[in-house]
Amino acid sequence: MDTYTNTLFIWTGISIIAFIALLFKSAPYGRYSMSSWGPSMSSRLGWILMESPTVYLMLLFMYFFSSSLGVVEIIFIVIWMVHYVHRSFIWPLRAKLEGKRITLIVVLLAAIFNLVNVYIQGSWIFIYGSYEKGWLMSPFFIIGLLVFLIGLYINIKSDNILMKLREEHGSGYHIPNGFLYNKVSCPNYFGEILEWLGWFIMTLSPAGLVFLIWTMANLIPRAKSNHEWSIENIEGYPKDRKKVIPYLY
Repeated sequence: MDTYTNTLFIWTGISIIAFIALLFKSAPYGRYSMSSWGPSMSSRLGWILMESPTVYLMLLFMYFFSSSLGVVEIIFIVIWMVHYVHRSFIWPLRAKLEGKRITLIVVLLAAIFNLVNVYIQGSWIFIYGSYEKGWLMSPFFIIGLLVFLIGLYINIKSDNILMKLREEHGSGYHIPNGFLYNKVSCPNYFGEILEWLGWFIMTLSPAGLVFLIWTMANLIPRAKSNHEWSIENIEGYPKDRKKVIPYLY
């Protein structure tokens, strides 16, 4: 447990450093991609390579720790897979990524993050956490699951609006409207933050808390950058929208 606890503290510390760094310099992918960051590859392939470890590594956890597999653990893994199968395979195959590139350093760093995160989440679920069947009827699980599902819906619906916008108006960046886009510039990020807030509540674990902290450390600066970039580069972009959290930020 000491090694695991130390990993949690170190990983949280790194997230704080990442948060501060990302406030000043956006990660070099998407609209911020730059050739100066080194070799690149197809965005679609890169996305699948860097996100898919969350699927097969968690399945390996299930295989090696099958003796710890109960009803609650199975449901946690199903919830995990709902998000990550979509994120790793469905989204990159649907998104308009033709001709787009992602630098290898971004792919590598994202893959490392996912490897560490699967270790943290999987270790809690199968080794250090302990859940009886009654946990599924607890207010923590029920509320957490509801928050997760609301976040998942917001995330996917927001992405669908962006995809439809590019189908209608071509590649590039346009002004999305409707749904939560009338309130914030990055409702897809807001949805993902809600998902992992829900995960933290339903698992009530230090692992879930660390993941939530990392999600916010990554997505809040990204939303800030996207919002400011859109105001500066897209004519007529609404300046009164919040960045990522409706009515707050």
